[in-house]
Amino acid sequence: MDAHEIAAGRARWQARYDAARKRDADFTTLSGTPVEPVYGPPPGTDVPGFERIGWPGEYPYTRGLHPTGYRGRTWTIRQFAGFGNARQTNERYKMILGAGGGGLSVAFDMPTLMGRDSDDPQSLGEVGHCGVAVDSAADMEVLFDGIDLAAVTTSMTISGPAVPVFCMYLVAAERQGADLSTLDGTLQTDIFKEYIAQKEWLFAPEPHLRLIGDLMEYCAAEIPRYKPLSVSGYHIREAGATAAQELAYTLADGFGYVELGLSRGLDVNTFAPGLSFFFDSHVDFFEEIAKFRAARRIWARWLRDEYGATSEKALWLRFHTQTAGVSLTAQQPVNNVVRTAVEALAAILGGTNSLHTNALDETLALPTDESAEIALRTQQVLMEEIGVTNVADPLGGSWYVEALTDSIEAEAEAIFARIRELGGKGEHPIGPMTAGILRGIEDGWFTSHIADSAFTYQQALEKGDKKIVGVNCHTATIAKDLEILRISHEVEVEQKRLLADRKAGRDDAAVEEAVSRMLAAARGGENMIPAMLDAVRAEATLGEICDALRDEWGVYREPARF
Repeated sequence: MDAHEIAAGRARWQARYDAARKRDADFTTLSGTPVEPVYGPPPGTDVPGFERIGWPGEYPYTRGLHPTGYRGRTWTIRQFAGFGNARQTNERYKMILGAGGGGLSVAFDMPTLMGRDSDDPQSLGEVGHCGVAVDSAADMEVLFDGIDLAAVTTSMTISGPAVPVFCMYLVAAERQGADLSTLDGTLQTDIFKEYIAQKEWLFAPEPHLRLIGDLMEYCAAEIPRYKPLSVSGYHIREAGATAAQELAYTLADGFGYVELGLSRGLDVNTFAPGLSFFFDSHVDFFEEIAKFRAARRIWARWLRDEYGATSEKALWLRFHTQTAGVSLTAQQPVNNVVRTAVEALAAILGGTNSLHTNALDETLALPTDESAEIALRTQQVLMEEIGVTNVADPLGGSWYVEALTDSIEAEAEAIFARIRELGGKGEHPIGPMTAGILRGIEDGWFTSHIADSAFTYQQALEKGDKKIVGVNCHTATIAKDLEILRISHEVEVEQKRLLADRKAGRDDAAVEEAVSRMLAAARGGENMIPAMLDAVRAEATLGEICDALRDEWGVYREPARF
Protein backbone atom coordinates (compact mmCIF):
# COMPACT_ATOMS: atom_id res chain seq x y z
CA MET A 1 0.00 0.00 0.00
CA ASP A 2 1.41 3.38 -0.92
CA ALA A 3 1.80 6.35 1.39
CA HIS A 4 -1.24 8.16 -0.01
CA GLU A 5 -3.58 5.21 0.70
CA ILE A 6 -2.12 4.80 4.19
CA ALA A 7 -2.67 8.49 4.91
CA ALA A 8 -6.26 8.23 3.67
CA GLY A 9 -6.82 5.26 5.99
CA ARG A 10 -5.44 7.16 8.95
CA ALA A 11 -7.76 10.06 8.16
CA ARG A 12 -10.77 7.71 8.07
CA TRP A 13 -9.72 6.23 11.40
CA GLN A 14 -9.24 9.69 12.93
CA ALA A 15 -12.72 10.79 11.90
CA ARG A 16 -14.29 7.68 13.42
CA TYR A 17 -12.19 7.97 16.56
CA ASP A 18 -13.15 11.60 17.04
CA ALA A 19 -16.84 10.76 16.66
CA ALA A 20 -16.74 7.82 19.08
CA ARG A 21 -17.37 7.92 22.81
CA LYS A 22 -14.26 7.57 24.96
CA ARG A 23 -13.87 6.70 28.63
CA ASP A 24 -12.98 9.48 31.03
CA ALA A 25 -9.54 8.11 31.91
CA ASP A 26 -5.85 8.97 32.05
CA PHE A 27 -4.21 7.89 28.79
CA THR A 28 -0.59 8.52 29.76
CA THR A 29 2.31 6.29 30.77
CA LEU A 30 3.19 5.77 34.42
CA SER A 31 5.70 8.60 34.02
CA GLY A 32 3.02 10.93 32.67
CA THR A 33 3.89 10.82 28.97
CA PRO A 34 0.80 11.11 26.73
CA VAL A 35 0.34 8.25 24.26
CA GLU A 36 -1.52 8.17 20.97
CA PRO A 37 -4.68 6.06 20.68
CA VAL A 38 -3.13 4.11 17.78
CA TYR A 39 0.21 3.90 16.02
CA GLY A 40 0.99 3.22 12.38
CA PRO A 41 3.57 3.79 9.66
CA PRO A 42 5.34 7.19 9.65
CA PRO A 43 3.77 9.71 7.25
CA GLY A 44 5.01 9.36 3.70
CA THR A 45 5.97 5.68 4.10
CA ASP A 46 4.99 2.96 1.63
CA VAL A 47 4.17 -0.36 3.39
CA PRO A 48 3.52 -3.31 1.06
CA GLY A 49 0.57 -5.37 2.29
CA PHE A 50 -0.60 -2.78 4.84
CA GLU A 51 -4.20 -3.34 3.71
CA ARG A 52 -4.06 -6.65 5.62
CA ILE A 53 -3.13 -4.77 8.82
CA GLY A 54 -5.13 -1.59 8.41
CA TRP A 55 -6.59 0.60 11.14
CA PRO A 56 -8.76 -0.25 14.16
CA GLY A 57 -12.46 -0.18 13.44
CA GLU A 58 -12.38 -0.87 9.70
CA TYR A 59 -12.15 -3.89 7.41
CA PRO A 60 -10.43 -6.34 7.75
CA TYR A 61 -10.52 -5.63 11.52
CA THR A 62 -7.10 -7.18 12.12
CA ARG A 63 -6.45 -4.41 14.65
CA GLY A 64 -9.84 -4.55 16.37
CA LEU A 65 -13.51 -3.85 15.83
CA HIS A 66 -13.60 -0.31 17.20
CA PRO A 67 -11.52 2.77 16.35
CA THR A 68 -11.09 3.54 20.03
CA GLY A 69 -9.80 0.12 21.13
CA TYR A 70 -10.18 -0.14 24.90
CA ARG A 71 -10.32 3.65 25.20
CA GLY A 72 -13.99 3.34 24.26
CA ARG A 73 -14.78 0.53 26.66
CA THR A 74 -12.66 -2.12 28.29
CA TRP A 75 -13.29 -5.82 27.93
CA THR A 76 -15.99 -7.38 30.12
CA ILE A 77 -14.65 -9.24 33.14
CA ARG A 78 -16.79 -12.38 32.91
CA GLN A 79 -15.75 -14.96 35.49
CA PHE A 80 -16.92 -18.54 34.89
CA ALA A 81 -18.45 -19.97 38.06
CA GLY A 82 -20.76 -22.70 39.26
CA PHE A 83 -20.68 -25.36 41.96
CA GLY A 84 -22.97 -27.23 44.30
CA ASN A 85 -26.54 -26.06 44.20
CA ALA A 86 -28.14 -22.90 42.84
CA ARG A 87 -28.07 -21.12 46.22
CA GLN A 88 -24.32 -21.66 46.69
CA THR A 89 -23.53 -20.48 43.17
CA ASN A 90 -25.80 -17.45 43.60
CA GLU A 91 -23.63 -16.40 46.56
CA ARG A 92 -20.48 -16.72 44.42
CA TYR A 93 -22.08 -14.63 41.64
CA LYS A 94 -22.91 -11.86 44.09
CA MET A 95 -19.31 -11.94 45.32
CA ILE A 96 -17.99 -11.65 41.74
CA LEU A 97 -20.33 -8.78 40.85
CA GLY A 98 -19.67 -7.03 44.14
CA ALA A 99 -15.91 -7.26 43.58
CA GLY A 100 -16.12 -5.62 40.16
CA GLY A 101 -17.05 -8.40 37.73
CA GLY A 102 -18.91 -7.08 34.72
CA GLY A 103 -20.90 -10.17 33.69
CA LEU A 104 -21.65 -13.74 34.67
CA SER A 105 -20.75 -17.07 33.11
CA VAL A 106 -22.51 -20.22 34.28
CA ALA A 107 -20.69 -23.53 34.76
CA PHE A 108 -23.10 -26.48 34.95
CA ASP A 109 -22.50 -29.86 36.56
CA MET A 110 -22.09 -33.01 34.45
CA PRO A 111 -25.68 -34.29 34.80
CA THR A 112 -27.00 -30.93 33.58
CA LEU A 113 -24.50 -30.88 30.71
CA MET A 114 -25.79 -34.30 29.66
CA GLY A 115 -29.48 -33.37 29.97
CA ARG A 116 -30.15 -35.50 33.04
CA ASP A 117 -31.90 -34.70 36.30
CA SER A 118 -30.14 -34.91 39.65
CA ASP A 119 -32.22 -37.98 40.59
CA ASP A 120 -31.26 -39.89 37.44
CA PRO A 121 -29.26 -43.04 38.32
CA GLN A 122 -26.54 -41.89 35.91
CA SER A 123 -26.15 -38.67 37.95
CA LEU A 124 -25.09 -40.50 41.12
CA GLY A 125 -22.00 -38.92 42.67
CA GLU A 126 -21.79 -36.09 40.09
CA VAL A 127 -24.39 -33.59 41.30
CA GLY A 128 -22.85 -30.17 41.85
CA HIS A 129 -19.26 -31.33 41.42
CA CYS A 130 -18.02 -29.66 38.21
CA GLY A 131 -20.62 -26.90 38.16
CA VAL A 132 -24.07 -26.02 39.40
CA ALA A 133 -27.01 -28.44 39.28
CA VAL A 134 -30.03 -27.11 37.36
CA ASP A 135 -33.06 -29.39 37.08
CA SER A 136 -35.88 -26.94 36.37
CA ALA A 137 -36.80 -23.28 36.03
CA ALA A 138 -37.11 -23.09 39.82
CA ASP A 139 -33.35 -23.75 40.11
CA MET A 140 -32.68 -21.01 37.59
CA GLU A 141 -34.77 -18.61 39.69
CA VAL A 142 -32.63 -19.37 42.75
CA LEU A 143 -29.43 -19.17 40.71
CA PHE A 144 -30.17 -15.55 39.77
CA ASP A 145 -32.08 -14.50 42.87
CA GLY A 146 -31.35 -10.84 43.58
CA ILE A 147 -29.53 -10.42 40.24
CA ASP A 148 -31.39 -8.38 37.64
CA LEU A 149 -31.21 -10.43 34.45
CA ALA A 150 -32.39 -7.42 32.46
CA ALA A 151 -29.28 -5.53 33.58
CA VAL A 152 -26.56 -8.21 33.64
CA THR A 153 -25.21 -10.06 30.60
CA THR A 154 -25.02 -13.78 31.26
CA SER A 155 -23.12 -16.44 29.37
CA MET A 156 -24.08 -20.10 29.75
CA THR A 157 -21.55 -22.78 28.84
CA ILE A 158 -23.68 -25.70 27.74
CA SER A 159 -24.28 -27.27 24.34
CA GLY A 160 -26.21 -30.57 24.18
CA PRO A 161 -29.21 -29.43 26.27
CA ALA A 162 -28.57 -25.74 25.65
CA VAL A 163 -32.02 -24.98 24.25
CA PRO A 164 -34.11 -26.25 27.21
CA VAL A 165 -31.65 -24.64 29.65
CA PHE A 166 -32.05 -21.37 27.72
CA CYS A 167 -35.82 -21.70 28.06
CA MET A 168 -35.35 -22.06 31.84
CA TYR A 169 -33.25 -18.88 31.82
CA LEU A 170 -36.00 -17.04 29.93
CA VAL A 171 -38.66 -18.24 32.35
CA ALA A 172 -36.54 -17.15 35.33
CA ALA A 173 -36.20 -13.69 33.74
CA GLU A 174 -39.93 -13.67 33.01
CA ARG A 175 -40.66 -14.42 36.67
CA GLN A 176 -38.44 -11.46 37.63
CA GLY A 177 -40.66 -9.26 35.48
CA ALA A 178 -38.03 -8.65 32.78
CA ASP A 179 -38.92 -7.69 29.23
CA LEU A 180 -37.50 -10.73 27.44
CA SER A 181 -36.98 -8.83 24.21
CA THR A 182 -34.28 -6.71 25.90
CA LEU A 183 -32.20 -9.56 27.36
CA ASP A 184 -28.52 -9.67 26.44
CA GLY A 185 -26.18 -12.60 26.89
CA THR A 186 -24.69 -15.61 25.21
CA LEU A 187 -25.56 -19.29 25.02
CA GLN A 188 -22.83 -21.65 23.91
CA THR A 189 -25.06 -24.12 21.97
CA ASP A 190 -22.17 -25.13 19.66
CA ILE A 191 -22.73 -28.83 19.01
CA PHE A 192 -20.06 -29.30 16.33
CA LYS A 193 -17.29 -28.87 18.91
CA GLU A 194 -18.87 -31.59 21.07
CA TYR A 195 -18.35 -34.21 18.36
CA ILE A 196 -14.90 -32.78 17.58
CA ALA A 197 -13.55 -32.47 21.12
CA GLN A 198 -15.69 -32.32 24.27
CA LYS A 199 -18.04 -35.30 23.70
CA GLU A 200 -21.11 -33.92 25.51
CA TRP A 201 -23.89 -34.51 22.99
CA LEU A 202 -27.41 -35.92 23.35
CA PHE A 203 -28.47 -36.82 19.81
CA ALA A 204 -26.96 -37.30 16.37
CA PRO A 205 -25.83 -34.06 14.68
CA GLU A 206 -28.90 -33.47 12.53
CA PRO A 207 -31.48 -33.19 15.38
CA HIS A 208 -29.13 -30.88 17.25
CA LEU A 209 -28.85 -28.67 14.17
CA ARG A 210 -32.65 -28.64 13.97
CA LEU A 211 -32.83 -27.26 17.52
CA ILE A 212 -30.07 -24.74 16.89
CA GLY A 213 -31.80 -23.49 13.75
CA ASP A 214 -35.02 -23.01 15.74
CA LEU A 215 -33.10 -21.10 18.39
CA MET A 216 -31.45 -18.83 15.81
CA GLU A 217 -34.84 -18.04 14.27
CA TYR A 218 -36.44 -17.37 17.64
CA CYS A 219 -33.70 -15.07 18.92
CA ALA A 220 -33.48 -13.12 15.65
CA ALA A 221 -37.23 -12.45 15.84
CA GLU A 222 -37.85 -12.12 19.59
CA ILE A 223 -34.58 -11.33 21.45
CA PRO A 224 -32.40 -9.46 18.95
CA ARG A 225 -29.59 -8.53 21.38
CA TYR A 226 -29.16 -12.09 22.66
CA LYS A 227 -26.43 -14.22 21.08
CA PRO A 228 -27.79 -17.75 20.65
CA LEU A 229 -24.49 -19.31 19.56
CA SER A 230 -20.99 -19.02 21.00
CA VAL A 231 -18.81 -21.05 18.68
CA SER A 232 -16.21 -22.63 20.91
CA GLY A 233 -12.57 -23.28 20.14
CA TYR A 234 -11.68 -23.48 23.80
CA HIS A 235 -12.51 -27.15 24.18
CA ILE A 236 -10.82 -28.00 20.89
CA ARG A 237 -7.58 -26.44 22.12
CA GLU A 238 -7.88 -28.05 25.55
CA ALA A 239 -8.17 -31.44 23.83
CA GLY A 240 -4.69 -30.95 22.35
CA ALA A 241 -5.14 -28.98 19.12
CA THR A 242 -2.53 -26.49 17.94
CA ALA A 243 -3.32 -22.78 17.76
CA ALA A 244 -3.94 -23.01 14.00
CA GLN A 245 -6.18 -26.08 14.40
CA GLU A 246 -8.17 -24.36 17.14
CA LEU A 247 -8.63 -21.31 14.93
CA ALA A 248 -9.51 -23.23 11.77
CA TYR A 249 -11.86 -25.82 13.30
CA THR A 250 -13.67 -23.10 15.26
CA LEU A 251 -14.14 -20.73 12.34
CA ALA A 252 -15.18 -23.63 10.10
CA ASP A 253 -17.84 -24.50 12.67
CA GLY A 254 -18.90 -20.84 12.59
CA PHE A 255 -19.20 -20.98 8.81
CA GLY A 256 -21.37 -24.08 9.25
CA TYR A 257 -23.75 -22.13 11.49
CA VAL A 258 -23.83 -19.30 8.95
CA GLU A 259 -24.90 -21.86 6.38
CA LEU A 260 -27.54 -23.13 8.83
CA GLY A 261 -28.98 -19.64 9.20
CA LEU A 262 -28.99 -19.10 5.45
CA SER A 263 -30.68 -22.48 4.91
CA ARG A 264 -33.49 -21.26 7.21
CA GLY A 265 -34.01 -18.24 5.01
CA LEU A 266 -32.55 -15.81 7.55
CA ASP A 267 -30.77 -12.64 6.47
CA VAL A 268 -27.04 -12.99 7.16
CA ASN A 269 -26.90 -9.31 8.13
CA THR A 270 -29.54 -10.01 10.81
CA PHE A 271 -28.36 -13.28 12.34
CA ALA A 272 -24.57 -13.14 11.91
CA PRO A 273 -24.17 -10.44 14.62
CA GLY A 274 -25.74 -12.99 16.99
CA LEU A 275 -22.83 -15.38 16.49
CA SER A 276 -19.96 -14.99 18.93
CA PHE A 277 -16.82 -17.01 19.61
CA PHE A 278 -15.02 -18.49 22.58
CA PHE A 279 -11.27 -19.03 22.37
CA ASP A 280 -8.52 -20.43 24.54
CA SER A 281 -5.57 -18.22 25.41
CA HIS A 282 -2.61 -20.54 25.88
CA VAL A 283 0.84 -19.82 27.25
CA ASP A 284 2.73 -19.05 24.00
CA PHE A 285 2.25 -15.29 24.28
CA PHE A 286 2.87 -14.04 20.74
CA GLU A 287 1.25 -17.01 19.00
CA GLU A 288 -1.99 -16.36 20.86
CA ILE A 289 -2.02 -12.65 19.98
CA ALA A 290 -1.48 -13.53 16.33
CA LYS A 291 -4.28 -16.12 16.47
CA PHE A 292 -6.84 -13.58 17.68
CA ARG A 293 -5.81 -10.99 15.09
CA ALA A 294 -5.99 -13.58 12.28
CA ALA A 295 -9.42 -14.74 13.49
CA ARG A 296 -10.98 -11.31 13.00
CA ARG A 297 -9.44 -10.93 9.55
CA ILE A 298 -10.54 -14.36 8.32
CA TRP A 299 -14.09 -14.03 9.63
CA ALA A 300 -14.60 -10.62 8.03
CA ARG A 301 -13.32 -11.81 4.66
CA TRP A 302 -15.36 -15.01 4.59
CA LEU A 303 -18.58 -13.36 5.73
CA ARG A 304 -18.21 -10.72 3.04
CA ASP A 305 -16.86 -12.76 0.15
CA GLU A 306 -18.35 -16.22 0.75
CA TYR A 307 -21.65 -15.51 2.50
CA GLY A 308 -22.61 -12.09 1.15
CA ALA A 309 -22.72 -10.06 4.37
CA THR A 310 -22.77 -6.34 3.79
CA SER A 311 -23.39 -4.80 7.21
CA GLU A 312 -20.38 -3.96 9.36
CA LYS A 313 -21.68 -5.79 12.43
CA ALA A 314 -22.15 -8.98 10.42
CA LEU A 315 -18.42 -8.91 9.61
CA TRP A 316 -17.36 -8.45 13.24
CA LEU A 317 -15.90 -11.43 15.04
CA ARG A 318 -16.73 -10.90 18.71
CA PHE A 319 -15.06 -13.28 21.12
CA HIS A 320 -14.74 -14.26 24.75
CA THR A 321 -11.46 -15.71 25.97
CA GLN A 322 -10.61 -18.06 28.81
CA THR A 323 -7.08 -18.67 29.94
CA ALA A 324 -5.84 -22.20 29.29
CA GLY A 325 -7.03 -24.67 31.89
CA VAL A 326 -4.74 -27.30 30.40
CA SER A 327 -1.71 -25.10 31.11
CA LEU A 328 -2.37 -25.20 34.86
CA THR A 329 -0.27 -27.60 36.90
CA ALA A 330 -0.98 -29.52 40.09
CA GLN A 331 2.73 -29.23 40.87
CA GLN A 332 3.63 -25.84 42.39
CA PRO A 333 0.12 -24.51 41.71
CA VAL A 334 0.98 -20.95 42.79
CA ASN A 335 2.92 -20.71 39.51
CA ASN A 336 -0.49 -20.85 37.81
CA VAL A 337 -1.11 -17.23 38.81
CA VAL A 338 1.78 -16.20 36.55
CA ARG A 339 0.63 -18.40 33.67
CA THR A 340 -2.90 -17.02 33.91
CA ALA A 341 -1.69 -13.41 33.92
CA VAL A 342 0.45 -13.95 30.82
CA GLU A 343 -2.39 -15.73 28.99
CA ALA A 344 -4.85 -12.99 29.96
CA LEU A 345 -2.48 -10.30 28.70
CA ALA A 346 -2.20 -12.13 25.36
CA ALA A 347 -5.99 -12.14 25.06
CA ILE A 348 -6.11 -8.42 25.84
CA LEU A 349 -3.41 -7.53 23.33
CA GLY A 350 -5.32 -9.67 20.84
CA GLY A 351 -8.43 -7.54 21.43
CA THR A 352 -10.75 -9.85 23.36
CA ASN A 353 -14.25 -8.56 24.09
CA SER A 354 -14.61 -10.42 27.39
CA LEU A 355 -12.32 -12.52 29.53
CA HIS A 356 -12.28 -15.24 32.17
CA THR A 357 -9.12 -15.85 34.18
CA ASN A 358 -8.67 -19.31 35.66
CA ALA A 359 -7.96 -19.77 39.35
CA LEU A 360 -4.68 -21.24 40.54
CA ASP A 361 -6.33 -24.33 42.07
CA GLU A 362 -8.58 -25.35 39.17
CA THR A 363 -6.39 -28.25 38.17
CA LEU A 364 -7.17 -29.74 41.61
CA ALA A 365 -10.76 -28.71 42.28
CA LEU A 366 -13.32 -25.96 41.78
CA PRO A 367 -11.97 -22.58 42.94
CA THR A 368 -12.20 -21.47 46.53
CA ASP A 369 -13.47 -17.95 47.29
CA GLU A 370 -9.86 -16.81 47.80
CA SER A 371 -8.51 -18.24 44.56
CA ALA A 372 -11.54 -16.90 42.65
CA GLU A 373 -10.79 -13.45 44.01
CA ILE A 374 -7.12 -13.70 42.92
CA ALA A 375 -8.27 -14.65 39.41
CA LEU A 376 -10.61 -11.64 39.32
CA ARG A 377 -7.94 -9.29 40.69
CA THR A 378 -5.54 -10.52 37.98
CA GLN A 379 -7.81 -8.98 35.35
CA GLN A 380 -8.25 -5.81 37.36
CA VAL A 381 -4.49 -5.31 37.74
CA LEU A 382 -4.11 -5.72 33.97
CA MET A 383 -6.99 -3.34 33.32
CA GLU A 384 -6.11 -0.61 35.81
CA GLU A 385 -2.34 -0.59 36.31
CA ILE A 386 -0.22 -1.49 33.29
CA GLY A 387 -1.40 0.92 30.56
CA VAL A 388 -2.61 -1.82 28.23
CA THR A 389 -5.95 -0.08 27.61
CA ASN A 390 -4.36 3.13 26.31
CA VAL A 391 -3.48 2.10 22.74
CA ALA A 392 -5.39 0.00 20.21
CA ASP A 393 -3.46 -3.05 18.95
CA PRO A 394 -0.13 -1.88 20.39
CA LEU A 395 1.78 -4.73 18.71
CA GLY A 396 0.36 -3.99 15.26
CA GLY A 397 3.18 -3.57 12.77
CA SER A 398 5.60 -5.74 14.72
CA TRP A 399 7.46 -7.84 12.16
CA TYR A 400 7.19 -10.90 14.38
CA VAL A 401 3.51 -10.53 15.25
CA GLU A 402 2.50 -9.71 11.67
CA ALA A 403 4.47 -12.71 10.34
CA LEU A 404 2.83 -15.00 12.92
CA THR A 405 -0.60 -13.58 12.06
CA ASP A 406 -0.05 -14.27 8.35
CA SER A 407 1.32 -17.76 9.07
CA ILE A 408 -1.60 -18.84 11.25
CA GLU A 409 -4.05 -17.42 8.71
CA ALA A 410 -2.42 -19.42 5.91
CA GLU A 411 -2.54 -22.63 7.98
CA ALA A 412 -6.21 -22.02 8.72
CA GLU A 413 -7.07 -21.44 5.06
CA ALA A 414 -5.41 -24.74 4.11
CA ILE A 415 -7.53 -26.52 6.74
CA PHE A 416 -10.73 -24.88 5.45
CA ALA A 417 -9.96 -26.19 1.97
CA ARG A 418 -9.42 -29.70 3.34
CA ILE A 419 -12.70 -29.64 5.28
CA ARG A 420 -14.58 -28.63 2.16
CA GLU A 421 -12.88 -31.47 0.29
CA LEU A 422 -14.14 -33.88 2.94
CA GLY A 423 -17.69 -32.92 2.02
CA GLY A 424 -17.10 -34.15 -1.51
CA LYS A 425 -19.40 -33.28 -4.38
CA GLY A 426 -22.56 -34.41 -2.64
CA GLU A 427 -25.03 -31.65 -1.89
CA HIS A 428 -25.97 -31.07 1.73
CA PRO A 429 -29.16 -29.07 2.36
CA ILE A 430 -27.34 -26.76 4.79
CA GLY A 431 -24.14 -26.08 2.85
CA PRO A 432 -20.67 -27.26 1.73
CA MET A 433 -18.74 -26.42 4.92
CA THR A 434 -21.41 -28.20 6.95
CA ALA A 435 -21.07 -31.24 4.69
CA GLY A 436 -17.33 -31.33 5.32
CA ILE A 437 -17.71 -30.91 9.08
CA LEU A 438 -20.25 -33.71 9.32
CA ARG A 439 -18.07 -36.01 7.21
CA GLY A 440 -15.04 -35.10 9.33
CA ILE A 441 -16.98 -35.98 12.48
CA GLU A 442 -18.21 -39.27 11.02
CA ASP A 443 -14.74 -40.30 9.83
CA GLY A 444 -12.93 -39.19 12.99
CA TRP A 445 -10.84 -36.76 10.94
CA PHE A 446 -10.91 -33.97 13.54
CA THR A 447 -10.27 -36.20 16.53
CA SER A 448 -7.37 -37.99 14.86
CA HIS A 449 -5.62 -34.74 13.94
CA ILE A 450 -6.09 -33.35 17.46
CA ALA A 451 -4.75 -36.59 18.92
CA ASP A 452 -1.68 -36.38 16.69
CA SER A 453 -1.00 -32.82 17.85
CA ALA A 454 -1.45 -33.74 21.50
CA PHE A 455 0.92 -36.70 21.11
CA THR A 456 3.58 -34.55 19.42
CA TYR A 457 3.45 -32.04 22.26
CA GLN A 458 3.60 -34.72 24.92
CA GLN A 459 6.65 -36.22 23.27
CA ALA A 460 8.34 -32.81 23.33
CA LEU A 461 7.59 -32.48 27.04
CA GLU A 462 8.96 -35.91 27.86
CA LYS A 463 12.13 -35.24 25.88
CA GLY A 464 12.53 -31.90 27.65
CA ASP A 465 12.31 -29.91 24.41
CA LYS A 466 9.31 -28.05 25.86
CA LYS A 467 9.48 -26.90 29.47
CA ILE A 468 6.90 -26.60 32.22
CA VAL A 469 8.25 -25.10 35.42
CA GLY A 470 7.62 -27.38 38.37
CA VAL A 471 6.88 -30.36 36.13
CA ASN A 472 9.95 -31.17 34.01
CA CYS A 473 12.27 -28.39 35.22
CA HIS A 474 12.79 -26.41 38.45
CA THR A 475 10.91 -29.06 40.39
CA ALA A 476 12.26 -28.37 43.90
CA THR A 477 9.80 -26.41 46.05
CA ILE A 478 9.02 -25.34 49.60
CA ALA A 479 5.31 -24.80 48.81
CA LYS A 480 2.68 -26.46 51.02
CA ASP A 481 -0.45 -28.23 49.84
CA LEU A 482 -3.41 -26.00 49.02
CA GLU A 483 -6.73 -26.05 50.82
CA ILE A 484 -9.23 -26.92 48.10
CA LEU A 485 -13.00 -26.64 47.74
CA ARG A 486 -14.82 -29.92 48.39
CA ILE A 487 -18.45 -30.47 47.47
CA SER A 488 -20.36 -32.25 50.21
CA HIS A 489 -22.50 -35.30 49.44
CA GLU A 490 -25.28 -33.37 51.19
CA VAL A 491 -25.55 -31.17 48.08
CA GLU A 492 -26.78 -34.14 46.05
CA VAL A 493 -29.12 -35.32 48.83
CA GLU A 494 -30.66 -31.86 49.19
CA GLN A 495 -30.94 -31.29 45.44
CA LYS A 496 -32.80 -34.59 44.99
CA ARG A 497 -35.14 -33.69 47.89
CA LEU A 498 -35.91 -30.29 46.33
CA LEU A 499 -36.55 -31.91 42.96
CA ALA A 500 -38.94 -34.44 44.51
CA ASP A 501 -40.84 -31.65 46.28
CA ARG A 502 -41.17 -29.67 43.04
CA LYS A 503 -42.45 -32.67 41.13
CA ALA A 504 -44.98 -33.37 43.89
CA GLY A 505 -46.24 -29.79 43.89
CA ARG A 506 -46.72 -29.23 40.15
CA ASP A 507 -49.56 -30.03 37.75
CA ASP A 508 -48.37 -33.24 36.08
CA ALA A 509 -51.14 -33.12 33.48
CA ALA A 510 -49.97 -29.66 32.39
CA VAL A 511 -46.39 -30.94 32.11
CA GLU A 512 -47.43 -33.94 30.00
CA GLU A 513 -49.60 -31.80 27.73
CA ALA A 514 -46.83 -29.24 27.19
CA VAL A 515 -44.21 -31.90 26.45
CA SER A 516 -46.62 -33.54 24.00
CA ARG A 517 -47.05 -30.23 22.17
CA MET A 518 -43.27 -29.85 22.04
CA LEU A 519 -42.97 -33.28 20.40
CA ALA A 520 -45.76 -32.43 17.97
CA ALA A 521 -43.79 -29.33 16.98
CA ALA A 522 -40.71 -31.50 16.46
CA ARG A 523 -42.60 -33.88 14.19
CA GLY A 524 -44.43 -31.14 12.32
CA GLY A 525 -41.45 -28.96 11.53
CA GLU A 526 -42.62 -25.84 13.38
CA ASN A 527 -40.32 -23.90 15.68
CA MET A 528 -39.97 -25.82 18.95
CA ILE A 529 -39.01 -22.94 21.25
CA PRO A 530 -42.51 -21.65 22.15
CA ALA A 531 -43.73 -25.15 23.06
CA MET A 532 -40.56 -25.87 25.04
CA LEU A 533 -41.03 -22.60 26.94
CA ASP A 534 -44.53 -23.71 27.91
CA ALA A 535 -43.15 -27.02 29.19
CA VAL A 536 -40.57 -25.18 31.28
CA ARG A 537 -43.23 -22.81 32.67
CA ALA A 538 -45.12 -25.90 33.86
CA GLU A 539 -41.90 -26.99 35.69
CA ALA A 540 -41.03 -29.82 33.33
CA THR A 541 -37.51 -30.85 34.27
CA LEU A 542 -34.47 -30.84 32.07
CA GLY A 543 -34.33 -34.63 32.17
CA GLU A 544 -37.99 -34.99 31.19
CA ILE A 545 -37.62 -32.68 28.20
CA CYS A 546 -34.38 -34.29 27.02
CA ASP A 547 -35.65 -37.84 27.61
CA ALA A 548 -38.73 -37.10 25.50
CA LEU A 549 -36.48 -35.90 22.69
CA ARG A 550 -34.13 -38.89 23.14
CA ASP A 551 -37.14 -41.18 22.72
CA GLU A 552 -38.13 -39.24 19.60
CA TRP A 553 -34.73 -38.81 17.97
CA GLY A 554 -32.61 -41.56 19.49
CA VAL A 555 -29.17 -41.15 21.05
CA TYR A 556 -25.80 -40.85 19.36
CA ARG A 557 -22.91 -43.15 20.11
CA GLU A 558 -19.50 -42.38 18.67
CA PRO A 559 -18.20 -45.19 16.43
CA ALA A 560 -15.29 -47.15 17.92
CA ARG A 561 -11.98 -46.36 16.24
CA PHE A 562 -8.54 -47.87 16.61
